[in-house]
Amino acid sequence: MAMHRIRCIVTSAEGGFKTNNGPPINGKGPMTSKEVSDTNIEASPPQPTQAGRIETCTELISKAMRCLENNDKQCVTRLIEELIKANCHNGNAVGKKVAGKVKGVVHELWLASSGDNECRCELLTILRDLGISRTWVGDALGMGKNLNRWIAKCGIRWEGKVRRKDIVKAIESLLREKFGWDEIRMCETLLMYIGVDAEVLRRYGIEPCDWVHAEFDEVYLMGIALSDLHVDFVEFDKYRYIKASLDTTNTISAVLFLLLLQPIQRPSISIKWHDGETGLIQVGYFITVKADKWGWLNREKLIKRIRALRPEDVPRLIAGAVDGDGSIRYEFNASRPLIEISACKACEKRVFLNALQEALGKLGIKSHIYMRTR
Repeated sequence: MAMHRIRCIVTSAEGGFKTNNGPPINGKGPMTSKEVSDTNIEASPPQPTQAGRIETCTELISKAMRCLENNDKQCVTRLIEELIKANCHNGNAVGKKVAGKVKGVVHELWLASSGDNECRCELLTILRDLGISRTWVGDALGMGKNLNRWIAKCGIRWEGKVRRKDIVKAIESLLREKFGWDEIRMCETLLMYIGVDAEVLRRYGIEPCDWVHAEFDEVYLMGIALSDLHVDFVEFDKYRYIKASLDTTNTISAVLFLLLLQPIQRPSISIKWHDGETGLIQVGYFITVKADKWGWLNREKLIKRIRALRPEDVPRLIAGAVDGDGSIRYEFNASRPLIEISACKACEKRVFLNALQEALGKLGIKSHIYMRTR
């Protein structure tokens, strides 16, 4: 679609990846709350809140530190087991601060066991049996790959966990082989989900599913980086890495974001509740690459790259920004499209609007930035 005039850069895009009871089956609708309670003989125990879980973990950590002060290694070992079983090592469940303290307890016990190989081997065996990954243990003990030497020294068989991205790859292969699934069918199903008939578009010479096979476009990804892409630095084994992640509660973006990162590296996936009230599910994809392989390490370098873009590259940048934090609508009275791109007032993304406005100026397109409250 050709762009004529863009009147403003402002707000839009809401999520819609939501769970529900699904359509009626054989004419019967979703069960009422009474029907649900009648079909369950025994009620499920209430799940602990995050605040309650944090309180439990904090108390266990305090007990473990007191045991360390008394040089009671068996006491610390037992409490580490309790911490792991209570999921206190999981930053997603209790926050990074509490999870980091659990790593600290493990590290302190390791240091206190210097010269006591039997105690250290027992600790490693317990952590393995609890299903903790070697990466987590190596990070907690501050030894990285040197952990393998201790595993061999203790005679422990410690199989690595199957990576999530490998599970996704295996599921995709199974879907292709057994059910004839492919990206085009996926695209058509998504379009049907939002009420678009792909065959109608094809009759007019429009292929609506070309995007699933699009090659990596760095300029388009820069537009996504202006909106949804989050970048963190990660230090590991004296090397510096970039962790780039895309999170969404939107059904279409849950597919688009996977395809965006895949040409760089097959991403890992995380799925969690967005919050406890709306029923929204948040899907996240992330990749980790060496810092020197990433084109723009911070927002200053990203803006510098945007300012250096050729005019013919600007539309691809705008396309990425619109797909991330924007929307397009058509004003019939004015006979023109209106493109809106949002950013919060008091966050670092606000500065990107100035860069976008400057980029649009290269095309002779006049735009406006204004504040809107809801």
